[in-house]
Amino acid sequence: MKKMIKSEIYHDGEYYCGRCLDFDVFTQGRSLDEVVQNLKEAIQLHFEDDKEYQEDFIPTPSLFTMMDLGEIHA
Repeated sequence: MKKMIKSEIYHDGEYYCGRCLDFDVFTQGRSLDEVVQNLKEAIQLHFEDDKEYQEDFIPTPSLFTMMDLGEIHA
């Protein structure tokens, strides 16, 4: 069974920040790609010792993210 992990990614002016909305995981990165990769790794580490969760945990979790892109000018 695949689990959906909800997270939020935003730019704080210097770094991209990523946090999970369902459990206590937070990370940062200098780029959007870096914060997404860091968030995946942080989620895997968070559940590393949870045997029950590992049974249906996939090696590279899918992330549902909400991103603040700031103002968009057309």
